Amino acid sequence: MSDQGSAAPAAPLPAAPGFVVGDIRIEGLQRISEGTVYNYLPVNIGDRLDERRIAEALRAMYATGFFRDVEIRRDGGTLVIAVLERPSIESFEIKGNKDIKTEDLQKSLRNVGLATGKTFDQSVLDEVKQYLTDQYFSRGKYAVRIDTTVEEVPGNKVKLTIDVNEGKRARIRQINIAGNTAFDDKELLEQFELRTPYWLSWYKQNDRYAREALSGDLEKLRSYYMDRGYANFGVTSTQVAIAPEKDDIFITINVHEGDVFRISDIKIAGNTVVPESELRRLIFIKPGDTYSLRQITSSSEAMKLRLGVDGYAFATIDPVPQGDPETKEISLTFVVDPHSRVYVRRVNFNGTSGVNDEVFRREMRQLEGAYLSNAAVERSKVRIQRLPFIQKVDVETAQVPGAADLVDVNFQIEEGLPGQFGGGVGYSESQSVILNGNFVHSNFMGTGNRIAAEINSGRYAKSFSFSHTDRYTTIDEMQRSVSLGYRDVTQFTSAASDFSTETITLGLNYDWPITEFQYLGIGVSAQRAELATTEGGSAMEAVDWVRNNGNPRSRCIEYVTIDGDCDDEYDYEVVSSKFDTFELNLGWRYDSRNRAIFATRGARHRFNVGYTLPGSEVEFWTTSYDYLQFVPVWRGLTLMFNFEAAYGRALGDATALPPYRQFFAGGPDSVRGYRESRLGPKDSFGRPYGGNMKLVAQTELLLPMPDKWANSARFSLFFDIGNVFSDQHINFLGADQTIDSDGNRVGTPVDYKFSYDDLKQSAGIAVQWLAPLGVFRFSYAVALNAKSGDGIKYGDEREGFQFSIGQAF
Repeated sequence: MSDQGSAAPAAPLPAAPGFVVGDIRIEGLQRISEGTVYNYLPVNIGDRLDERRIAEALRAMYATGFFRDVEIRRDGGTLVIAVLERPSIESFEIKGNKDIKTEDLQKSLRNVGLATGKTFDQSVLDEVKQYLTDQYFSRGKYAVRIDTTVEEVPGNKVKLTIDVNEGKRARIRQINIAGNTAFDDKELLEQFELRTPYWLSWYKQNDRYAREALSGDLEKLRSYYMDRGYANFGVTSTQVAIAPEKDDIFITINVHEGDVFRISDIKIAGNTVVPESELRRLIFIKPGDTYSLRQITSSSEAMKLRLGVDGYAFATIDPVPQGDPETKEISLTFVVDPHSRVYVRRVNFNGTSGVNDEVFRREMRQLEGAYLSNAAVERSKVRIQRLPFIQKVDVETAQVPGAADLVDVNFQIEEGLPGQFGGGVGYSESQSVILNGNFVHSNFMGTGNRIAAEINSGRYAKSFSFSHTDRYTTIDEMQRSVSLGYRDVTQFTSAASDFSTETITLGLNYDWPITEFQYLGIGVSAQRAELATTEGGSAMEAVDWVRNNGNPRSRCIEYVTIDGDCDDEYDYEVVSSKFDTFELNLGWRYDSRNRAIFATRGARHRFNVGYTLPGSEVEFWTTSYDYLQFVPVWRGLTLMFNFEAAYGRALGDATALPPYRQFFAGGPDSVRGYRESRLGPKDSFGRPYGGNMKLVAQTELLLPMPDKWANSARFSLFFDIGNVFSDQHINFLGADQTIDSDGNRVGTPVDYKFSYDDLKQSAGIAVQWLAPLGVFRFSYAVALNAKSGDGIKYGDEREGFQFSIGQAF
């Protein structure tokens, strides 16, 4: 039998049904074993053969795919099966492909049996050729030519070669819309994804024709008209023509605009399981309005979500329009079918390994055994997504087989980086050997708790800090934070500065929710501080504060004589103050952001008041407020507004806020384009001293990012404005200061009180990237109203390019 598609025998066999198979012999095998043939052969010794059984045997042999020719004949009482095996593929080569990687092609072709060592089938090769042609067509290369070569080699083997000539990519040269009178072509084509070539086409690649993209654009065209009252708009035909050279494509779309309709009446029908008055409030279109498909669809979705809140997750809202061509009016009826109320059998969390199940379950607002609420499921998704160690969350509901009113809620969770650690060793002439290390983990031991530790050690500066946050101290989501910190900066002994600060701080804070989005906080902290300055070597403002606050004391350091006085040439006086403070902090927080890192919608408000308690040796109060808002604007563009205000005042005998509690501005996290912390009041040495009032506002236009980068990178254009001011009893001297004959600094006093003209402005571009070490921030800004020094006031210090690494957890 030499024809693969035929089932008739090719060798004489007895037509009478009396032939009984006494034995079976297989001839022609090279690679296939006899046992394999016997497994597929539906004939055994002792069987009687007839025409039907022979046809079955042939079909079975060809169905294996191992043979290109099968012959059945009789040799006495022996049934002879003569076969010609298909050749095997000795080598397989793909040439000329550029758009599609060879590795990707080989992986796909291996799945269909086209690889070295596999059995060769010409029909599979023909299918692959057509598949590759379709793949290149989808990439806009209609001139592609694919040639296949099959070279037979000894040993019943073949060498395969696929030679690809990709040709030029076809581009859309023209898109014509015929039949439109209400809107011109330019206005309509702005809605399309497909475009004729322009300067961004190399990146967006939207000048390539694709059938799916054209279908989407036709739907956008339909929506554009139907959102503007053209209820009977239609696309009558579409023609796509390709040039003879197959490198240019021309698209023609014929439309029928129809008439503009208005809404005459709106009704609600069906089974309204929630009050009709509530559903009517969710209808965004009113009688007398121009017909709008978008508003009708939005109304249907809003009503569906409202029914979903009460457990009718599979409710359908069908808007039925009835138009009157004569009056150009439409009567609209929303038909409500709630279906059955659905309950949740089980909530599942998939895709995680390093997080305890309890961490996710305590964030759930959709509970097992309760009816399914779309609003509760969505809120649960957002709460999980806001965990700092979670990068992405998807959720779907799956109906339980055999139960129409039961579903499982499945959360597919992609974990992000739970923490960061870093460290380093350095050396400087003034600090000698410098060691530093830090560790932050927002999911310690899988519990969702956060711990942070940092150590910095040098010859003149040492700091240690540790904090622990338990996000669920109690079952009702009370959060507790404990912190301990020590800081000793004794730079007054070095050549860099002569102002020393030593502080020890212990803090305890509690936060608890009062609503789904709002939290109240209360905390106390105890701090012991010691500040030291030198007369003539430290800034006058710092010396004055230390001399007049806390428990001041002075001592003389002599280098030439020991006479108890500080009037020799090389003597100087050290003035220090040691004091304890006990501070009460009260806070309120509102947070509706959709994620903690790289949010795209929602808002955050934070308000805090700090007040030193009785028994504190330096008394003061501080208050701060910051506001963050994300506003989607157009086609993936989002506006981000960030505003921060802070103010503090001294109380009792204190003359001003302690220097280490002053506010600072400027740098990557506030007003970019100005050196970090260098805005605002300057001390007598021209260095930043800080102020008791801070105002900073940032406006950013967040640009759309590819989906794979949306949760880990951000690119934006920004405008910043802000500064630091001081209305405390501090005598700031200007840049014209000198030292009089008595060794005192004298000069023109400088006023740093609030003035709108002193708000510094900048604009520029910024990039943020979430890396294992934290959030990397790069920005380049132009300072718009920086001022140079005028002989009295110190000038602004500008810095265009800025870089920082911030903790993301």
